[in-house]
Amino acid sequence: MNRAVVVGVDGSPASLVAAEHAARAAALRHRPLHLVHGYLHPLGYGVPINPYDVGLPEPSEEADAMLDRVATDLRGRWPELTVETRQVAGGPGATLVEESRRAELVVVGSRGLGGFAGLLLGSVSSQVAGHAHCPVLVVRPADREVTVAGPVLVGVDGSELGELAVGQAVEEAARRDVPLVLAHVVAPDTQPVTRDAAAGGEPADRLVAETAATVRQRHPELAVTERVVRAAEPASALVEASADAALVVVGSRGRGGFTGLLLGSVSQALVQHARCPVLVARPHGHTG
Repeated sequence: MNRAVVVGVDGSPASLVAAEHAARAAALRHRPLHLVHGYLHPLGYGVPINPYDVGLPEPSEEADAMLDRVATDLRGRWPELTVETRQVAGGPGATLVEESRRAELVVVGSRGLGGFAGLLLGSVSSQVAGHAHCPVLVVRPADREVTVAGPVLVGVDGSELGELAVGQAVEEAARRDVPLVLAHVVAPDTQPVTRDAAAGGEPADRLVAETAATVRQRHPELAVTERVVRAAEPASALVEASADAALVVVGSRGRGGFTGLLLGSVSQALVQHARCPVLVARPHGHTG
């Protein structure tokens, strides 16, 4: 199955930047790119004005023209890329979650109000990041140009979901031909220890060293850096570390339904405040 990279496009500046990131991701993966516009009825819920008219609203010519412009621009910049466009009658978030069932990757834009008290993600981005059935790339900051500089950063915590994040971070670093940074945050009063796991170092140091050793064994061509960060707040420390990265990879967890908390606190902080795009690692076919 030739799964596509899917990106939601509504013509806004943030969605156009997301489409650019999606085109590059599709080219790196040798996958087709699907530009999808989910549209609602003018009342906002897909309900016809006439209660006896149960038909779905029609796609708009304006949106078709917008999608064609974006597709033409991306084909010109990535000539080898297969680009398809379509409109779907439905809310943008629900549309992209449904599209994710058959996608290799879903890409969404973000918007920010600034500060840790603000709502940094729009409802569409939050919905897709929390409920997609495949990995999700959240493009933030929304106005940042696509960059190829910088490593792929991933936090290491030894959990099953953390291992999934590390695995997808390894794939991204290899695909992009950039270094991989394995980071683990420990309390500031943790005593410095040797980094040699065989010499009996602290568990945090051993965890990073063992993870790095496994990655190097499987991917000897990949440059891997181990980083143990001493900080009181893991989320803030990783957000700060993301300033030098081209991508940060985070894990997710599912509790079922749209009411569950599907991202852990550290992952939430990175999705909302990272200084670079964020890949939410999810298995394909995840049912949330």
